[in-house]
Amino acid sequence: MGFTRRGLLSAIPLLPALRLLRGQQQAQSPQADQNPTFSAGVKVVNLFATVRDKQGAIVKDLTKEDFVLDEDGHVQVIRYFAQESDLPLTVGLLVDTSGSTRRVLPDERMAAYRFLEQTLRDKAQDMAFLIHFDFEVELLQDLTSSRQRLENALDELQTADGGGLRRRGPGGGSYPSGGGYPGGGYPGGGRRGGGTCLYDSVLLASDEILKKQTGRKAVILLTDGEDNGSKVSLPRAVEAAQRADTLVYSILFEDPDMNFNPGGFGRRGWGRPPMGGMDRPDGRKVLQQISRETGGRFFEVSRRLPINKVFEAIEEDLRNQYSLGYTPDGADTSTDYRRIHLSTRQKGLTVQTREGYYPT
Repeated sequence: MGFTRRGLLSAIPLLPALRLLRGQQQAQSPQADQNPTFSAGVKVVNLFATVRDKQGAIVKDLTKEDFVLDEDGHVQVIRYFAQESDLPLTVGLLVDTSGSTRRVLPDERMAAYRFLEQTLRDKAQDMAFLIHFDFEVELLQDLTSSRQRLENALDELQTADGGGLRRRGPGGGSYPSGGGYPGGGYPGGGRRGGGTCLYDSVLLASDEILKKQTGRKAVILLTDGEDNGSKVSLPRAVEAAQRADTLVYSILFEDPDMNFNPGGFGRRGWGRPPMGGMDRPDGRKVLQQISRETGGRFFEVSRRLPINKVFEAIEEDLRNQYSLGYTPDGADTSTDYRRIHLSTRQKGLTVQTREGYYPT
């Protein structure tokens, strides 16, 4: 598998509907809560959730009865419950290599080395992949359990210096790289230029790789939050991650010597003004939205919270999740987005999970 040039160029306009993780199971024994089976055709929605107390410590000893779940305001019966620290884990690292990240990239690389070394487990068949994005999105390393291959791909990370940057790793590929979309050019007749394709990277990672995987799935997004080059919108990128059942952990890592104006452009000494006076979304709010709506977390690197501590927090999250499954009650057969609300009966606890899903 890999991002072939043809596959990537056709990915966005041809987006197939993604399937949610589902079981085909119906309770048959007293142990149904731990090992349920369901009859064929029954739709099961699966959630992974992390719970914290008021001090931010992860709570690990809850039972099914401690949770309250509703979908679009209708209370649901939790039919499957377990603590899933041993399920296979698929992780995608999406790294911003635009010029604004030049000075923080070495720190990101070293922290990612340590994270992969500590997180990937051979016996659990954990796997990871690496994508970089600037004015293009490129897969530097396809899914692999090899730490060495991932480290080699991390070594290839470098910031873009201008038009024409094209790097290829084993099994990798990029878009845009000339030729445009099928039918010629980009949607709306645009042409490739500079910019940062953050939203495109989330969509392609979700649609081209993660939707095909089962088990626990997460994207770690390292960026300064600026997007001024994507061909898809923020809502479409979020939807792709939701349809792929993928948690997005966003890490805002800015160069302290960068001087961004409200439009998200500029650097001391060689900044450029916002194009056409257009207002750009606030990068922090964008990353917060992506993580909140997919069930991940948002982090901002600072002196008090260095990048290595951020990765440690993400690792702890991924190793201490509750897995819950339910069959939606009601006769609604639409494919519209459905909101989920998961809480605990015990006050003072915060539940981190996705906000909803798209039925198929």
